[in-house]
Formats: sequence, structure tokens, C-alpha cells
Amino acid sequence: GEHIIQTAIDEFGRLDILINNAGILRDRMIYNTTEEEWDIVIAVHLKGHFACLKPAAQIFRQQRSGRIINTSSESGLGNMGQGNYAAAKEGITGLTRVAALDLGRYGVTCNGIRPRAGTRLTLNPELLKQMKRTREMEQSGKSNDTTEALGSGIGSDQLKPENVAPFVTWLCSDEAANINGRSFLVGGNVIGLYKEPTLESAIYNPGSDWNVDYISRVARESFLGQIKNPAPAAT
Repeated sequence: GEHIIQTAIDEFGRLDILINNAGILRDRMIYNTTEEEWDIVIAVHLKGHFACLKPAAQIFRQQRSGRIINTSSESGLGNMGQGNYAAAKEGITGLTRVAALDLGRYGVTCNGIRPRAGTRLTLNPELLKQMKRTREMEQSGKSNDTTEALGSGIGSDQLKPENVAPFVTWLCSDEAANINGRSFLVGGNVIGLYKEPTLESAIYNPGSDWNVDYISRVARESFLGQIKNPAPAAT
């Protein structure tokens, strides 16, 4: 990571923008995932982001300016067979929020995207077959749009990387100086802002201590009793 940043400095004389985008896949159901498959995905995605982010942040802090864009994924919101990938991508989302707080006072912004794009990473034949099987296996009908598009082979217009790049470029402009620590869906004909980490619902205890009986009674009448299982047991 330090060598990458130094190469940019040597070549261009200064650094203004860092796009963290490196990634690999080692998809497997969680009960079949090996430690090696876990470690390498975490290393490339999550540690890879940090390895470039830290030396860039040191430069941005000194010059009091800079833009960082990190690459998360909709898979982090839940995608069958991608536990290692999802963990790494949600880790990146958390890292993005913290980096935004650490660097914001120095005029630096750090934001994340969850892109929809067909690339050599996502459109290889093996993954397409696996995603198709995953889609056929799912009983809940809760698969996200990316999985459905990739699995069915819908392609070119909705999954062009060229539809992601313009918004990333805009986030690096002065016009986006007020946007910091946020997460966006980008791809096809949509640009969306996620509400995370806003608290969705809550229950409160008027007493001093929680107990299981109280929670059980309140749960039936609150949001806890309305939550749906995205992967219910097979009948």
C-alpha cells in the first residue's frame, strides 16, 4: 500500500484522490468455508483498503484536503454463500465511517459505494452458475437485485461499470465536500443513499432492569414480533 501511494506521488507530484477497489472472491457456504478462504478474502478486501488508506490519510492530513472512496457491496447486506466477502465488505463500511470522522476536520472526506457492475470479478462462468443455483434454491424471494441480475445473465446496460464511474468522480469533486461517511448504491439507472447506521426501531423499559419475561411480553406487540426470517426452515 505504501509503495502504491509513493508511486502516485513520484509519477504525478501530489495525491488528491484514493479509490480503494481491489477484491477477490472465494464463495462457499459458511459451513464449507476454509480458514484459508476466509483469510485471503479478508486480507485483500479489508486489509487491502487499510493498507492504502493509511499512507494516503497521512498525506491528506498534512495537505488539509483529499477524497477517499471505498468499495463495499450489496452482498454485505446478505447474499448466500458469501460469508467471507460480506464480512469484509461490511468491515469496509465501518472503516469508512471511522475514517470520515478521523479525517473530516482536515478537509478530507471518505465515502463508500455498493456498486452494481459486471466485471471480471463478478461475471466469470463459475460464479454465474453458482448465483443461478442460489437464486433457484432461495425460498423467501428476498434475493437482492444484483444477485438476480447476475444470476439470470441480464447484463450489459444495467451492469456497465461506466455507469458507476461518474458518481465516484463527482464524490471526489468540491461539490461533494459536505458528503462524508455515507454509503451509496450505484449502478445501472440508480444512485441511492443508505440510511445506515440509523436506528430503525426500539423498545424501552420504564423500569430499571430488563428480564426475559418482560421482553417476551413486549416482543409480541412490538417490532420484534413483526420481523420476518429471510431464510426460514424448509418444510
